[in-house]
Amino acid sequence: MNVNDRAIRALFDRLMKAWTDNDAVAYADCFTEDSDYVSYDGTRAVGRVPMQEAHDRLFRGVLAGSALVGGIESIRYVSPDVAVIHGTASVLMPWRSTLPKRRLSRQTLVAIRAQDGWRFTALHNGRVRPITIPAPDSAPSRMAQAMGRLARGLGVSRRVTTT
Repeated sequence: MNVNDRAIRALFDRLMKAWTDNDAVAYADCFTEDSDYVSYDGTRAVGRVPMQEAHDRLFRGVLAGSALVGGIESIRYVSPDVAVIHGTASVLMPWRSTLPKRRLSRQTLVAIRAQDGWRFTALHNGRVRPITIPAPDSAPSRMAQAMGRLARGLGVSRRVTTT
């Protein structure tokens, strides 16, 4: 393990400890000022301050006494000063001794090396909910294919909108 791997792993461990200590300031300090943070429910905080404020409310409320458990699965450097990290980090509530399967989460993090060391600049958290992809000849696939043919036959066009 090289010095950068050790530093990133130490940052991840610091993140986990800050959560387990329910310390929103220490948790936010693991991130850059302009960080992007996407929670498991899809909400997004842009900047360290909004993310810190949200975690302060969580640590004083519904996640009081919770711990963060998990570890790093991989580190891939896209440049000497930028790394993509995949890991697991799931919330263990204080009344539990083991993590329920429904609480398993996987994170994609981007870390950058700044003058004061490595910091996370982006985190995307998602629940682990694997699904089986239906075979092309399965009933769900055949139904989707038929609906597509019907829509095209009726001249239905796609109108893509985002909010």
